Amino acid sequence: MDITTGKANGILTIEFNRPDKKNAITSAMYQMMADALKDAESDAAVRAIIILGKPEIFTAGNDLEDFMKSPPTISGDRPVAQFMRALSTATKPVVAGVAGAAVGIGTTLLMHCDLVYAADNAKFSMPFTQLGLCPEFASSMLFPQMVGYPRAAEKLLLGEAFSAQEAYEMGLVSRVVPVAELPAYVQGQAARLVALPASSLRTTKRLMRAAQAEAIHARMMEENKHFGEMLSAQEAKEAFAAFFEKRKPDFTKFA
Repeated sequence: MDITTGKANGILTIEFNRPDKKNAITSAMYQMMADALKDAESDAAVRAIIILGKPEIFTAGNDLEDFMKSPPTISGDRPVAQFMRALSTATKPVVAGVAGAAVGIGTTLLMHCDLVYAADNAKFSMPFTQLGLCPEFASSMLFPQMVGYPRAAEKLLLGEAFSAQEAYEMGLVSRVVPVAELPAYVQGQAARLVALPASSLRTTKRLMRAAQAEAIHARMMEENKHFGEMLSAQEAKEAFAAFFEKRKPDFTKFA
């Protein structure tokens, strides 16, 4: 299975399990994660949620071949949108553990988690402009709020990668731990949440996020509109062609 899920001791664990493809995410994988999150929302036995990758890779982002088969729609009904809506509206605490690269949506999804822990080998990037695209799923709003505009502009406009330590210093992640210790540390933090009153956790999370809920939804819709339009533009076509042809894209011919 490209996504593995399991419930134990009050914790739902969702894990990327496609290491041969660098955990690149397909529509089927998004649907599995969306369904797992929706199920957890109504399961009283689940008190916390963990999202993990592998020690060498969190996720390379979208599987581009699969992505091009089902590009974004204005209605936002694709599996990726279902997953991100379920994640962003989850009432139970979500703990993410990131080792290796977290590319594109691999970094975006972290902004909708509650506790994010990075292994010392983690590397983050949101190379949307390098693909002729724009940020997604409210990252254009949440990332500047989290790290400040100057740092957000550097990462989003240039699309450059940044390390676990830089992510910690910026405020994207809560702590950096040795890669070998990450799964156990994340599990331990989730267990601490499970031991606390579930109603207190839900209320605290709701109070912290309430002011942004409508704004996040509105920004997601706006980004999705621009993302879909840009995906069919010449710049994105050049970027994707260059990717599959294993060459550097040439954007100088576009105004």
